Amino acid sequence: LIYCCRKPKTKRAKRFLEKKEPKLKENTKNAMLIKGGNANLTVTEVLKDIYAVKKPFAVLYKKKNITRPFEDQTSLEFFSKKSDCSLFLFGSHNKKRPNNLIIGRMFDYHVLDMIELGIENFVSLKDVKNSKCPEGTKPMLIFAGDVFDVNEEYRRLKSLLIDFFRGPSVPSIRLAGLEYVLHFTAVDGKIYMRSYKVLLKKSGCKIPRIELEEMGPSLDLVMRRTHLASDDLYKLSLKQPKALKPKKKKNISHDVFGTTYGRIHMQKQDLSKLQTRKMKGLKKRAAEKSAEDGGVSPKKSKSA
Repeated sequence: LIYCCRKPKTKRAKRFLEKKEPKLKENTKNAMLIKGGNANLTVTEVLKDIYAVKKPFAVLYKKKNITRPFEDQTSLEFFSKKSDCSLFLFGSHNKKRPNNLIIGRMFDYHVLDMIELGIENFVSLKDVKNSKCPEGTKPMLIFAGDVFDVNEEYRRLKSLLIDFFRGPSVPSIRLAGLEYVLHFTAVDGKIYMRSYKVLLKKSGCKIPRIELEEMGPSLDLVMRRTHLASDDLYKLSLKQPKALKPKKKKNISHDVFGTTYGRIHMQKQDLSKLQTRKMKGLKKRAAEKSAEDGGVSPKKSKSA
């Protein structure tokens, strides 16, 4: 990486370089939102609303940047190194591609894949007069539409959207924290993005009644161009260190419901010699014992 050969001169620089070092568990991915040289008001408002949704894991560049990501990616890679962001959203507008958004991600500060989307309809946060979720709320992501699992481009778009909006990894979840939903629907060649606030109402039992209240922003998108990484590079970007891979345990399996099953290996047992509860009714009679011993019963010695 760019920072591997530098030696820190101050404690602040040392802490900065330590954050850049490789870790077993990645930091939360940051996103940079960039305006193109000819971004109009709609694209600017979309970038502001996405920034409000992504905060505090986002950087918004307010100045216009004259670049074309599908033709030249050097400026995006420069901004990625400068701001330590592995996700980006680029907005532009021109006659050929009006209201244009390019969403993408980086691998080792180089563009891994990006997808161009066109905005056909937009409702901003300001237009919806409902209460909003607090900053930094982790959203629940819902994807509807078979095309997300059938088409390779839509499958990669789904992966991109999950990476972009998933937020930080958390060890546990509380019910009151589930208050924000991002819903993506793919149908008839369009992608509909809707955001809702979850309202927990009284239901008369332990499980509350759930209602969804539209919060904004709302986007109707259409896919335009794609730049996808090769299968080998994509597989390399998903590689995990050995320390994070779960160790396999012998004779333990799991079913589809998450139930754990264990197999125990034991030697063959003689159940006839198994010690059970002693009861008078289960005692063997003298005739049965003599039959087992071959018909010969030992003589009792007479007491003198």
